Amino acid sequence: MNSLITFLSKAIATVFFIGYAPFAPGTFGSLAGLIFVWLLKPNVPWQLIIMISGFIVGTFCAHSTEISLGEKDSKRIVVDEFIGYFVSIAFLPQIPGYLIAAFLLFRFFDIIKPPPIRDLEKAVSGGMGIMLDDMLAGLFTNIILQCWRLL
Repeated sequence: MNSLITFLSKAIATVFFIGYAPFAPGTFGSLAGLIFVWLLKPNVPWQLIIMISGFIVGTFCAHSTEISLGEKDSKRIVVDEFIGYFVSIAFLPQIPGYLIAAFLLFRFFDIIKPPPIRDLEKAVSGGMGIMLDDMLAGLFTNIILQCWRLL
Protein backbone atom coordinates (compact mmCIF):
# COMPACT_ATOMS: atom_id res chain seq x y z
CA MET A 1 0.00 0.00 0.00
CA ASN A 2 2.86 2.38 0.83
CA SER A 3 4.43 1.88 -2.60
CA LEU A 4 1.07 2.64 -4.26
CA ILE A 5 0.73 5.89 -2.31
CA THR A 6 4.32 6.83 -3.17
CA PHE A 7 3.68 6.07 -6.86
CA LEU A 8 0.45 8.11 -6.95
CA SER A 9 2.08 10.98 -5.09
CA LYS A 10 4.99 10.98 -7.53
CA ALA A 11 2.58 10.79 -10.50
CA ILE A 12 0.72 13.88 -9.26
CA ALA A 13 3.85 15.82 -8.25
CA THR A 14 5.44 15.18 -11.66
CA VAL A 15 2.13 15.78 -13.51
CA PHE A 16 1.99 12.20 -14.70
CA PHE A 17 5.76 12.05 -15.18
CA ILE A 18 6.09 15.14 -17.39
CA GLY A 19 8.64 16.25 -14.79
CA TYR A 20 10.98 13.58 -16.11
CA ALA A 21 11.41 15.46 -19.40
CA PRO A 22 15.12 15.51 -20.26
CA PHE A 23 15.25 19.32 -20.34
CA ALA A 24 13.15 22.24 -19.04
CA PRO A 25 10.70 20.11 -17.03
CA GLY A 26 9.15 23.23 -15.44
CA THR A 27 8.37 24.61 -18.88
CA PHE A 28 6.75 21.31 -19.83
CA GLY A 29 4.71 21.38 -16.60
CA SER A 30 3.46 24.88 -17.45
CA LEU A 31 2.85 23.81 -21.05
CA ALA A 32 0.69 20.94 -19.75
CA GLY A 33 -1.39 23.56 -17.93
CA LEU A 34 -1.69 25.65 -21.10
CA ILE A 35 -2.75 22.63 -23.18
CA PHE A 36 -5.23 21.53 -20.50
CA VAL A 37 -6.87 24.97 -20.45
CA TRP A 38 -6.71 25.40 -24.23
CA LEU A 39 -8.42 22.09 -24.90
CA LEU A 40 -10.88 21.86 -22.00
CA LYS A 41 -11.61 25.58 -21.41
CA PRO A 42 -12.64 25.18 -17.77
CA ASN A 43 -15.03 27.89 -16.59
CA VAL A 44 -14.23 30.05 -13.55
CA PRO A 45 -15.75 27.69 -10.95
CA TRP A 46 -13.74 24.78 -12.36
CA GLN A 47 -10.60 26.91 -12.49
CA LEU A 48 -11.05 27.71 -8.80
CA ILE A 49 -11.68 24.06 -7.94
CA ILE A 50 -8.55 23.01 -9.83
CA MET A 51 -6.46 25.77 -8.22
CA ILE A 52 -7.59 25.11 -4.66
CA SER A 53 -7.61 21.32 -4.79
CA GLY A 54 -4.42 21.32 -6.89
CA PHE A 55 -2.68 23.52 -4.34
CA ILE A 56 -3.71 21.31 -1.42
CA VAL A 57 -3.02 17.97 -3.11
CA GLY A 58 0.06 19.36 -4.85
CA THR A 59 1.53 20.55 -1.56
CA PHE A 60 1.25 17.11 0.02
CA CYS A 61 2.43 15.25 -3.09
CA ALA A 62 5.34 17.65 -3.68
CA HIS A 63 6.44 17.24 -0.08
CA SER A 64 6.21 13.45 -0.21
CA THR A 65 7.97 13.27 -3.58
CA GLU A 66 10.72 15.63 -2.43
CA ILE A 67 11.41 13.23 0.43
CA SER A 68 11.22 10.08 -1.72
CA LEU A 69 13.53 11.56 -4.38
CA GLY A 70 15.89 12.88 -1.74
CA GLU A 71 16.19 16.20 -3.61
CA LYS A 72 15.18 19.57 -2.20
CA ASP A 73 12.72 21.23 -4.61
CA SER A 74 13.47 18.63 -7.29
CA LYS A 75 13.15 19.83 -10.88
CA ARG A 76 11.05 16.71 -11.49
CA ILE A 77 8.26 18.16 -9.33
CA VAL A 78 6.19 20.26 -11.74
CA VAL A 79 2.72 20.27 -10.15
CA ASP A 80 3.63 23.77 -8.92
CA GLU A 81 4.09 24.99 -12.50
CA PHE A 82 0.87 23.31 -13.60
CA ILE A 83 -1.20 24.91 -10.82
CA GLY A 84 0.74 28.18 -10.99
CA TYR A 85 -0.34 28.47 -14.63
CA PHE A 86 -3.97 28.24 -13.48
CA VAL A 87 -3.36 31.18 -11.13
CA SER A 88 -1.93 33.07 -14.13
CA ILE A 89 -5.09 32.71 -16.20
CA ALA A 90 -7.74 33.00 -13.47
CA PHE A 91 -10.61 35.33 -14.37
CA LEU A 92 -9.13 36.07 -17.81
CA PRO A 93 -10.68 35.35 -21.21
CA GLN A 94 -9.57 31.94 -22.41
CA ILE A 95 -8.43 33.11 -25.80
CA PRO A 96 -5.05 32.39 -27.40
CA GLY A 97 -3.54 35.83 -26.71
CA TYR A 98 -4.13 35.67 -22.97
CA LEU A 99 -3.27 31.99 -22.65
CA ILE A 100 0.05 32.38 -24.47
CA ALA A 101 0.92 35.68 -22.73
CA ALA A 102 0.18 34.00 -19.38
CA PHE A 103 2.46 31.11 -20.27
CA LEU A 104 5.34 33.39 -21.27
CA LEU A 105 4.99 35.79 -18.33
CA PHE A 106 4.57 32.96 -15.85
CA ARG A 107 7.71 31.22 -17.13
CA PHE A 108 9.58 34.54 -16.89
CA PHE A 109 8.60 35.08 -13.24
CA ASP A 110 9.16 31.42 -12.35
CA ILE A 111 12.65 31.35 -13.89
CA ILE A 112 13.87 34.84 -12.88
CA LYS A 113 12.21 34.73 -9.43
CA PRO A 114 12.32 38.45 -8.62
CA PRO A 115 11.78 39.49 -5.00
CA PRO A 116 9.53 38.62 -3.19
CA ILE A 117 9.23 35.31 -5.10
CA ARG A 118 12.86 34.36 -4.39
CA ASP A 119 12.46 35.41 -0.74
CA LEU A 120 9.36 33.25 -0.33
CA GLU A 121 11.10 30.28 -1.94
CA LYS A 122 13.96 30.58 0.56
CA ALA A 123 11.73 31.22 3.60
CA VAL A 124 9.32 28.28 3.21
CA SER A 125 10.53 24.71 2.76
CA GLY A 126 8.93 21.42 1.80
CA GLY A 127 5.85 21.02 -0.33
CA MET A 128 4.42 24.35 0.81
CA GLY A 129 7.55 26.18 -0.35
CA ILE A 130 7.55 24.33 -3.66
CA MET A 131 3.97 25.41 -4.33
CA LEU A 132 3.94 28.94 -2.89
CA ASP A 133 6.64 30.54 -5.04
CA ASP A 134 4.82 29.43 -8.21
CA MET A 135 1.50 30.67 -6.85
CA LEU A 136 3.11 34.07 -6.36
CA ALA A 137 4.64 33.97 -9.87
CA GLY A 138 1.14 33.16 -11.16
CA LEU A 139 -0.33 36.02 -9.17
CA PHE A 140 2.21 38.49 -10.58
CA THR A 141 1.40 37.24 -14.07
CA ASN A 142 -2.33 37.52 -13.47
CA ILE A 143 -2.09 41.08 -12.13
CA ILE A 144 -0.14 42.18 -15.22
CA LEU A 145 -2.64 40.52 -17.57
CA GLN A 146 -5.62 41.96 -15.68
CA CYS A 147 -4.06 45.42 -16.12
CA TRP A 148 -3.44 44.68 -19.82
CA ARG A 149 -7.09 43.67 -20.12
CA LEU A 150 -8.24 47.02 -18.72
CA LEU A 151 -6.28 49.01 -21.33
